[in-house]
Amino acid sequence: MEIRITPSVLNADLANLSAEIARVPSADGIHLDVMDNRFVPNLTFGLPVVESVRADTDRFLDIHLMIADVDRWAPGYAEAGAESVTFHIEASEKPVALARTLRAAGARASMALKPGTPIEPYEDLLPELDMVLLMTVEPGFGGQSFMDSVLPKIAQTRALIDKHGGQLWLQVDGGIAADTIERCVVAGADTFVAGSAVYRADDPDAMVRSLHDQAVAARG
Repeated sequence: MEIRITPSVLNADLANLSAEIARVPSADGIHLDVMDNRFVPNLTFGLPVVESVRADTDRFLDIHLMIADVDRWAPGYAEAGAESVTFHIEASEKPVALARTLRAAGARASMALKPGTPIEPYEDLLPELDMVLLMTVEPGFGGQSFMDSVLPKIAQTRALIDKHGGQLWLQVDGGIAADTIERCVVAGADTFVAGSAVYRADDPDAMVRSLHDQAVAARG
């Protein structure tokens, strides 16, 4: 499986996103956390900022929507040119229709699950998706500690993906750093959101490369 590192700008300088994105040229994409202070108790930015980022860069944009009423708002991010749009299953009333709409708009469709949300009830959705995102912290804030309790769910999700024979990416987000990424690889993850570990490093791009190398080695 291919390893991908997609740094989150949540812990970067949000007033200077263009420069912050330029600091991680080795990254496989840029992870943008959209929060509405309804689905999660935090507020970041919305579609206008993502549209501005899109106009400023040709980097792969990985949009993580931590918002209520996601069925209504998610398609706009795909229409804005984001390559991947992730919606939370806990916020979607019509996930199949939403996934199909995102794909029709040219984006990869991704489903996110909170740490306490099991994957098994959503197995039938996997053929409609391009990625599954498993939160390894409670969504809403960066800099939280990795939850080892999610590791079995990563393994369960990998087994379900392999069972269906698809090309889904399996992404993990929350507390991903040098001391946690290897465990996630062993459990079956292949795509990693690292925010604090990257943007609090003296050299963010060197950290991206180091995390990638660690993950590749752990994949073995």
